[in-house]
Amino acid sequence: MIDTHTHLDGEEFKDDLSEVITRAKAAGIEKAFIPAIDLQSSRRILALCQQYSDYCHPMIGIHPEEVKNDWREQMDGIMALLSSDVIGIGEVGLDYYWSREFEKEQLACFERQVEWSVATQLPLMIHCRKAQNEMVKLLRKYEKDLPGGVFHCFTGNEHEALELLEFERFVLGIGGVLTFKKSNLPQTLSSVVPLDRIVLETDSPYMAPVPHRGKRNEPSFVAMVCNRLAEAYGVAAAEVDAITTKTAKRIFGL
Repeated sequence: MIDTHTHLDGEEFKDDLSEVITRAKAAGIEKAFIPAIDLQSSRRILALCQQYSDYCHPMIGIHPEEVKNDWREQMDGIMALLSSDVIGIGEVGLDYYWSREFEKEQLACFERQVEWSVATQLPLMIHCRKAQNEMVKLLRKYEKDLPGGVFHCFTGNEHEALELLEFERFVLGIGGVLTFKKSNLPQTLSSVVPLDRIVLETDSPYMAPVPHRGKRNEPSFVAMVCNRLAEAYGVAAAEVDAITTKTAKRIFGL
C-alpha cells in the first residue's frame, strides 16, 4: 500500500517520526507521499524526504488556506525548490469553507500552480472544499495538457464523483472518512467509481479512521482504509492493495 497524502513534517510527529515510519512499514505501507502547505513546509519536507529518501516522497505548493497577500512571494520561493526529487505539485486548490476573503487570490494562486503542473508534467494534489464548481471550471481550461493528479480527501456524493471522474487522468484520494459510521462513501464509491480510479491516503495526523477516530492519525492506519474499501467493493484487501498501489505509482511516475 501507499499513503499518498500524509503530513509527516508536522509538529505532531516531531518526537517519534522514526517509530511512525517503522510501524507503517510493518503494516505494509511501502511509501509515503508528503504534501507541503507553504514555502516553509516545502523546505522542511524536502529535507525530511532526503533523510528518508527510500520511503518519503515530497510534493511542494501552497494550500488554499495559506493563500494570503504574500502568495506571489511564496510562489517564487517554492518555484526555486522544484527539483528531480519532487513528485507532485501540492497541496493546492480552493477552500471556501470558512471564508471567501481571499477568493480571488486563491483562484490566481491555484491557476498558477496548475500552470506549473502543465509545464513540469508533475501531477497535482488537489484540496477542494465548498468550491467544486470553481475548481472544475478552472481545470477544464487546462484539461488536455494536465498530466493528472489526485482529488484529495473526496467525501462527496455520486454526482460530484462522476463530475471529477470526467478528468480521465485524475483519481480520488480516499481516507479515514470511509470508515466513519454515518459515512455514505462506501455506497457512493462502489456504485459509480471504478476501483482503479482510487488511491489510498490518511491525511495524517488528521482524520484518523475507526477505531482511532479523534486520535492522531498515521500512515500505518491506511491499512484500515484499504480493508473498508475491500468490504465496500466485495473483494479481497490484497486486490485493493494491488490496484490502488499500481494507480498511485502510475499517477506519480514511480
